Amino acid sequence: MIDITVKNLSKKFGDFTALKDLNMTFPAGTVTCLLGPSGCGKTTLMRIIAGLEVPTTGEVYFGNDQVNRLSTRQRNIGMVFQYPVVYRGINVRQNIELPLTEDKTLSKAERDKRVDEVLDILEMRHAADADISELDNGTRQKVACAREVARRPRIILFDEPITNVDINSKLQLKRALKELFTRLKQTIVYVTHDQTEAMTLADQIALMNEGVIAQMSKPRELYDKPNDAFAGFFLGNPGMNFYEGIAVNGGKVTCPLFPMPIELAAAHAGERSVTLGIRPEHVRIVGAQTALAVPAKVTSRAVVVGGQYLVTLKVGDTESAFSIAAKAKTRAGADHVTVGSDVWVEFPIERVRVFGQSETQPQV
Repeated sequence: MIDITVKNLSKKFGDFTALKDLNMTFPAGTVTCLLGPSGCGKTTLMRIIAGLEVPTTGEVYFGNDQVNRLSTRQRNIGMVFQYPVVYRGINVRQNIELPLTEDKTLSKAERDKRVDEVLDILEMRHAADADISELDNGTRQKVACAREVARRPRIILFDEPITNVDINSKLQLKRALKELFTRLKQTIVYVTHDQTEAMTLADQIALMNEGVIAQMSKPRELYDKPNDAFAGFFLGNPGMNFYEGIAVNGGKVTCPLFPMPIELAAAHAGERSVTLGIRPEHVRIVGAQTALAVPAKVTSRAVVVGGQYLVTLKVGDTESAFSIAAKAKTRAGADHVTVGSDVWVEFPIERVRVFGQSETQPQV
C-alpha cells in the first residue's frame, strides 16, 4: 500500500484550464472517490496519476517518490475502465491469471491462491470455467476488476466502471466492489459522477468543481456538513434548499425560516449578507405550533423513493410577498400534509448551514 500526493498540480488544454493548483493526498489503503459533474476535471486528474497525461505544472508522488517522469507501466498501477477489458477465447480463471504469469517470482500455487481469493470475494467461483463470450457485461466487468486486484499493484484506478452496465448488474457490481475494497484495503482512486456510488464505496470523497476541490471529506461529513454551497447543492436528491442574500445585522439574521432573529457564529457575524442552506429531509413539518415553528402552506406534494413525500412549501406570511419556498421530505401517512393545507414548519438551527459571500454559490 502506498499513498498518492499531488502538489501544485495544474493542467491546461490550450486556453482551457482543466485543473487549478491542486494539493491533496490519497491515503494508503483507502478508497478515494473523485466526484463531480461532467467537465469538472476528475478524469483529467486520474489520467495524470496514471501517467496518461502530463501536468502543465506540479508534481505527483507515490509515497516519497516523484513519478512525473515515469511511464504508466513503470508506475505499477492497475486500471479498470468504463467498458470491461477482457481476453476472448479463454475462461474467467485464465483471464484473471494471465497477467500473473508474467511475474516469474510467483509459483503456480500462489497464482491459484490469488485467483481463488478474488473469485470468492466477488462470488464468481461458479463461473470460473465459463467462457468470457458467454457472460453479460456486468460479469465481464467483475472479471476486469478481479484481474487488476489479483495483480496487487501499488494503486488501482477505476474510471466510472459501473456506468455502462444494466441496472441489475450495476447493483450487484456495486455490492461486489464494496466487499472487495473492504477486504483487500488497497489504495484506490475511483472516478464517478454518481453520488450514490461515491457515498457507498468511498472512505473519503474529493468533490470537484471547475478544476478545483470544493471539499474533501468522509462521505457522511461531506453530506451533513458541506463547507461549500456547491457541495450542498450537488449532493442530495434534491439538494439543499438555499436562501441567498440574507442580510446580517449586528451578527444576526432575520428571515421567514425562523420566528425570531438568529445569532451567527463568529466566522460569519461580520458578513454583510449570507446564504443559508438546509436539506429537505431536515425540514420538519409539525402538526401544531411550537417555539421554533413558522407558518407555511403546502403548494405541491409528490411520492419519492423510500415511501416518502417531497413537499413544496410557501413559508412565512403566505398571504403577502414576504414568503419563501422550501422543499421538505416527510414520511407517507401524514394526512394533514395535503396540497393547499396550512401547516407549521421547523428549520432546526443545528441543521442550517451558513455560507459567506466569498464561498462558491450554487447555480439554482
